[in-house]
Amino acid sequence: MSFTYNTGITLAHFGLICVAPFNQKIKKGVEGRRESFTILEKHISEKDKTLWFHCASLGEYEQGLPAFKVLRKHFKNHKIVLTFFSPSGYEIRKNSPIADVVVYLPLDAKQNAKRFINLVHPELTVFVKYDIWPNHLNELKRKQLRVILISAAFRPNQSYFKFYGKHLRQALFAFEHIFTQNEASKELLKSINYNNVTVSGDTRFDRVSSQLEMDNTLDFVEDFKQGKLCVVAGSTWPEGEALLINYINNHASKDVKFIIAPHNIKSNQIHNIQDKLKVESVLFSEKEQHDLKTAKVFIVNTIGILTKIYSYADIAYVGGALGNTGLHNTLEPAVFGVPIIIGNIYDKFPEAQALIDNKGMFSISSQDEFNDILTELIKEDAKRKLAGNNNATYIKNHKGAVDKIIKYLGF
Repeated sequence: MSFTYNTGITLAHFGLICVAPFNQKIKKGVEGRRESFTILEKHISEKDKTLWFHCASLGEYEQGLPAFKVLRKHFKNHKIVLTFFSPSGYEIRKNSPIADVVVYLPLDAKQNAKRFINLVHPELTVFVKYDIWPNHLNELKRKQLRVILISAAFRPNQSYFKFYGKHLRQALFAFEHIFTQNEASKELLKSINYNNVTVSGDTRFDRVSSQLEMDNTLDFVEDFKQGKLCVVAGSTWPEGEALLINYINNHASKDVKFIIAPHNIKSNQIHNIQDKLKVESVLFSEKEQHDLKTAKVFIVNTIGILTKIYSYADIAYVGGALGNTGLHNTLEPAVFGVPIIIGNIYDKFPEAQALIDNKGMFSISSQDEFNDILTELIKEDAKRKLAGNNNATYIKNHKGAVDKIIKYLGF
């Protein structure tokens, strides 16, 4: 690996340490990485057979989970090490039942990579989508240990495909096999002479499809909804919340109810939403003290239940595509046969374009466009149901990535 890259990792390490006292998220990551080797030494011995699953954050964990579950069944006598880079993944899934040990991945310095691989000595390693760390991968390759990448999605502007990306490009060749989400990613890999590729699709389709087999009942949502048409706004950010609040205050019919699940559930942000609403609203944390039947808006100031809430939606709005935060998971409402509204910044999310092309999702960029499409979906039952059915069918037709991965591995 290049001198420039390794120097950059060293500088990044000191930079994170300097910034940590002023940023709670970075602080958790810095402190967590200090404990990673100690935790591994305590729970993994030289005699243990192991698997290693790596995810950048929570989204990649949910994406890889269907494959992780199958591998867990096939490797019953192995210990599974699950690593995250981001605190937003580690803090929420540090007690994941899929793994025996959950730690932060040490920064990608050569000495860290050697120590980590020596401690974990995985029989099989699975990386999800991206977060490709060259020194760790090269150490796996040097030790001739199996490693695959699943649900990969590549773009032409990434360093791997540029003249200056030689050293990062070499890291891809540590993977025994790469399973891509689409044909375009496979062609990009072929352009750098990487040919051990299978277009398997996205394991997220398998993940969200499994939600249909679960009990999604939430009694408090039923008490709130009262059989009325319900708009669920999930993973919202202020720019989307402004559109929703304006619509609810000025255009919403009395026969329509709204559930808002903000991405940021800090109390000041939640109360800011509630203060701007001119209709009766109730917080999840205060639901026991209020009559849910009379409330117009239910605000979800907790995490972990949005997927189930989507099962009650007649229309969904998914946040993140009106700003620079990135579009959140649109497949979660789509699997329940719900039409979806999003913002207009979604170029890095091919599933969004596919759902739009399939006439199940609608993109807006202004208050007027939001008002028009939401009113249309509320008033026109046939259009709403057709769009929802289009989404459900699309999900059904694109699951099966896990089967292709497992078949390759020989199970």
